[in-house]
This record gives sequence, C-alpha cells and structure tokens, in this order.
Amino acid sequence: MKRTGFAELPLHDGKAPQWLVERMIKLAREIVAIIVDEHGREFFLKRVSDPYWFQAFGCVLGYDWHSSGVTTVVTGVLKTALKGEDFGIVVCGGKGRASKEAPLEIVKAGEAFNLSTGKIESLQYASRMSGKVDNAAIQAGYPLYHHAFFVSEDGKWAVIQQGMNINDRTARRYHWLSDHVENFVVEPHKAIVGDARRPIVLDMTARESEECRKTSVDVAKERTEKVARMFEMIRPACQRSLQEWVPNMSTKEWKDYVAEFLSMPFTINWKALKRAYEVQPRNYEELLGIKGVGPSTVRGLALVAEIIYGDKPSWRDPVKYSFAYGGKDGVPYPVDRKAMDESISILREAVEKARLGDRERLSMLQKLRRFVPPDAKI
Repeated sequence: MKRTGFAELPLHDGKAPQWLVERMIKLAREIVAIIVDEHGREFFLKRVSDPYWFQAFGCVLGYDWHSSGVTTVVTGVLKTALKGEDFGIVVCGGKGRASKEAPLEIVKAGEAFNLSTGKIESLQYASRMSGKVDNAAIQAGYPLYHHAFFVSEDGKWAVIQQGMNINDRTARRYHWLSDHVENFVVEPHKAIVGDARRPIVLDMTARESEECRKTSVDVAKERTEKVARMFEMIRPACQRSLQEWVPNMSTKEWKDYVAEFLSMPFTINWKALKRAYEVQPRNYEELLGIKGVGPSTVRGLALVAEIIYGDKPSWRDPVKYSFAYGGKDGVPYPVDRKAMDESISILREAVEKARLGDRERLSMLQKLRRFVPPDAKI
C-alpha cells in the first residue's frame, strides 16, 4: 500500500461551541448525502482518506485549515451525522476513551450490515493494527490520542487517527484506506500529513527497513535470555549516544530534537518477548500484532538489528504532505493543482446540490474560496 501523507497541526485549547457543532452536523449530513447518492459509499471513504479533501471539508464546515479540531471535531461530527441515517456508513471510535470503544462499535456496525463473523473480525484487526503501526512502528514523537474507524455495509473501511507531541504541542494525522492496504507494515498509509519534517524518525514501515524487520523477527524468536544479552550489549553504558548511529545529524539538530524517546529503551516488555518466542511469528506483522509489543520493544529490536547485525531501519521522516496545498513558490513543495481542483470541485458540487438555504450555501462556497490560493478559480 502506498503512503500519501502525514499532518502536523498546532494544537489549540478549548472546544467547539455546541451551536457550531450542531450546525456542522447538519451541513455534514447534507454534503455526505449528496456525495453518497451521486458517487457511492466507496467513493466517500476514498474522499475522507484524502488529506486534501478532508481538510477542505473541515473548512467548509467551519474550521480553519490549520486547526487541530479539524480532525477530532470533524470526525465526531461525521459520527453523529451518519448515525441513524441510511448512508450505509458508520464511524466507530473517536477521541481519547472513545477510541477504545471502536472494537465493540465495529461489531455492532457489522451486525447491522449483516456482515459475516469473519469479516467483522477482519475489520477489528484492521482497526487494531492501524493503531499499532502508528503508535509503535512509526516513532516520531506522536502517540495516538484519536482513532476513528469508518466502515461501510460493503465491508470497506477507512481510518483517520491523530497523534500528539506534548513537547511542541503539534499533532500528526494518519489516513488509511482498505483498498490501498496490501501489507499493514510496508508503507500502508493512504496519507500521513504534516507541515514540519523531523530530523530523525524510526520508520519500520519504510521499504528500506525490510531487512531490519526480518532481523527483528528473527531476534524476537530467540529465547528471552539470549535477547536480554543482546540488549545489554547496547545499553547506554556501552554507547555514548544514539546520535552516533544516525547519519547526517548535526549536534544542533540532535539537541533541538524533541523525540528523546528514540534512545535505547531502559525497559522492555519481557512478557511480550516471551510470548513472541512461544508464538514464533512468521513475519513482522505477526510480531507487531502480539499483545504487549509496543514502541520500546519495537525500538529495542530495531537497534539490535542495526548495531549487532548491521540491518539498518529507516531513520527518515515519512511525512510527505501538509495540511495546506503547498506554496506557489514551491515551499514547502509545489502546489498540487490537480488534487486541489478535484477536492474543491467535489465539495462545490455537493454544496450546490444540498438542501440548504441560500445564505448557508453562499457562506460555504465563500469558505471554499478562502481555502484555495488567490490565483485559483472555483
């Protein structure tokens, strides 16, 4: 599966006022009804997995392009807007504690859609693994706090989840789409969106991390006593700095880097590694799926694979997209006019056909105009 983006957002205090949320629900219901009616459920899932479209959609409903509430509030609004309506799409999970309700809500949605037990279990697996990948396999300093799982009556799914970096109060948004997932641990995202690129990020999903993934599995299949000896060999007492292993990192970049947790972990979940020895995982996806295998264990195995066996993981930040469309001067990258035009066209058509008053329709179209660069036409 191909990754198409990452998103970093400035976080804001406070919450959306109830009057705004109620209006957003109404507007979202109208827009989604038109899109599903005109293009179908699968098309809608494809749209929400597109960071450009999702960002424009949030702006139309009432948010600025850079607001962190675009993720949490808009997905919450969609969860309410799609509830009880005959759209054939349900949103499970949400922010904080609500994200833990996703597995049960997936069961309820699957039963309502008459999906088989096997299909429901595969949907639960997709929800769990998408969270595991973005929490552990990619380590950029953004532990997840939001997980929204979209599922259709056809058994298709999409994920929008977000992680927060408490050090610099930014967030990253991760998009997934079922049709693009060929392997959960090899560049599986439809999008990961962000404005800033970190100097180093442990990315075990990168294609160049393939040998490191294989070696990590091989190490995890060894007896825990042997694995423990490997970890002891590369403890901080035997090393000066992780900086020495990461190429092209200046002293200043390292000093300013906020994700300090990328150093060799002092604690390892030995119960999880014992479980791995008993299970003998066939591949990295099975290893990552073992209960208790989290960021520290993933990082420890990756560093053992690199330092002892010479199989390096990718330390390159996979962020590729910004919440904005880019700059006309090419910074941070050239404007993707085709993606922009497609997003705006779909939303404009849906707004114009929605059963809204003239004032609401005009207001939403004006928001679309503010979302695009001055020289763009809609």
